[in-house]
Amino acid sequence: MTISNDYMAIALEEATAAADRGEVPVGAVVVHGPTGRVIARAGNRVVEHRDPSAHAELLAIRAACGIRDSERLPDCDLYVTLEPCPMCAQVISFARIRRLYFAAYDEKGGGVDNGPRIFHATSCHHRPEIYGGIGERAASDMLKDFFRSRR
Repeated sequence: MTISNDYMAIALEEATAAADRGEVPVGAVVVHGPTGRVIARAGNRVVEHRDPSAHAELLAIRAACGIRDSERLPDCDLYVTLEPCPMCAQVISFARIRRLYFAAYDEKGGGVDNGPRIFHATSCHHRPEIYGGIGERAASDMLKDFFRSRR
């Protein structure tokens, strides 16, 4: 298995674009695992869409499902700059994402390694392979800078 920091770099580009729009800087990329082709990418658009579910992960998964014409993405990997929240983790499970790579850990709002740990729940239908801390410093610094500028 190869972990590509190139995909996390794309997710970080999406996070930067989200911050430029005044959104919490989180970016996500859906990659077709066998070919390495980027299928979809997105950054947070909660404020822009006035939609609390417009998280980067959900937007990227929705776009990838539309492109693939399927509600499931079992041969796809998701790269995201922040540990997914419980809502996003549940959607990742429902979409049957193959592998989840995330950068920064979210002790307060995470749903994978922190918080309710969705993939460990008996009600969880699918648990992807999980790799945390990929590009953690860059993502964490971006988030800290964003929130510091808002205080």
